Amino acid sequence: MRVSSIVMLSVALVFGLIAAFLAKVWLDRQAVGPEVALQRPAEHTGRVVVADKPLRFGMTLSSGMLREVDWPQSAIPQGAFTDKAAIFKDGGKRVVLAAIAENEPVLKAKITGPGQRATLSAIVAEGMKAVSIRVNDVLGVAGFILPGERVDVLLTRTPRGEMDQSGAQKEAAAYTDLLLQNVRVLAVDQLADDRSDEPTVVKTVTIEVDTEQTQKLALASAVGTLSLALRSAGSTSPTERTGSR
Repeated sequence: MRVSSIVMLSVALVFGLIAAFLAKVWLDRQAVGPEVALQRPAEHTGRVVVADKPLRFGMTLSSGMLREVDWPQSAIPQGAFTDKAAIFKDGGKRVVLAAIAENEPVLKAKITGPGQRATLSAIVAEGMKAVSIRVNDVLGVAGFILPGERVDVLLTRTPRGEMDQSGAQKEAAAYTDLLLQNVRVLAVDQLADDRSDEPTVVKTVTIEVDTEQTQKLALASAVGTLSLALRSAGSTSPTERTGSR
């Protein structure tokens, strides 16, 4: 046998042994994988009440609208109910305050207390006030402002002009100021459903403000005209306050 043939056979034998070793290592890892998975502690689960169908503002809850599902214990939302009996145990009816999607956990903050009505006061945050602003088809952004959206409030006014030499009052230029920013719309007219998607021309818009902002709105409505500017969805960044003449 020639030397070249012997060398080729030796090289082939070495590569064969390496391939066999790598295959054995891979097979051993595949066999260990399931065993390791079996050794992992199982995550504890609890029970959570979720909506069995989409729920809207003002709907009265019934047991048929809800169901109980398993939920990871570490991920149960704060304010969730562990069983349907806990929702109806006091006997009073519960009304939906905010839209709840199908399979979404039902939280205490999204429904009324036992026997309470779905009034506007029930959805106003702690320490905040609900104030209504009179608008028209222009100032109300042509009816496209809906409950749950965020707006800026603008004040337009015309100051009293100075007197000229003849005693007549000079005409003063009107100007607009940015009064409030990023305030939540609670209702338009008598509609407070935050899942409403039908634009409609309204006469009043109710917004959520704190005490200081309430005072500003009361004063502004007496000295000028209030208008609303609809913010883009998810926008929370402040706008530079500049007056415009």
